[in-house]
Amino acid sequence: MRVAVAGTFGPIHDGHRLLLDHALRFGEEHVIVGLTSDELAVETRSVPRPIPSHEERKQSLESVIDAIDEWDRDVTISELDDPQGIISDDPAIDALVTSPETVDELEAVNETRRERGFDPLTGIVAPYVLAEDGDRISSTRIVRGEIDEHGAVLEQGDDSYPADTP
Repeated sequence: MRVAVAGTFGPIHDGHRLLLDHALRFGEEHVIVGLTSDELAVETRSVPRPIPSHEERKQSLESVIDAIDEWDRDVTISELDDPQGIISDDPAIDALVTSPETVDELEAVNETRRERGFDPLTGIVAPYVLAEDGDRISSTRIVRGEIDEHGAVLEQGDDSYPADTP
């Protein structure tokens, strides 16, 4: 199965690791990781926040994938300039890994794929990873200094992960 997963991935946290793990687990033939361009990363934020550069995020992704890929999958990281980019353009992709937050976008993706004569994608939903306070882990919460990448709640004024550090 050829599997895609996409996102901004900055900073990377345990929720991202679970998405990537799902993609690697199911992507026996190939895994495509769509990494948003710097421009798209800014455009798609509902809450503005500092975002590491595309190159920094790509290097972090490569490190994380190397660390968790127990199957030695064939992985390609491609830059996304359009939210549907790769998944609507590549007829060979079979499945898309999503979070509960983005699973509704699969319907629009599959409509575009049908219009182009492609088979619809199977959705693989990776559950949210919750922080120790019961709320989901997110890059925004990390950048704000609320939690670390593993979901540990940081005390007010805790400098272990400054809000201005990507």
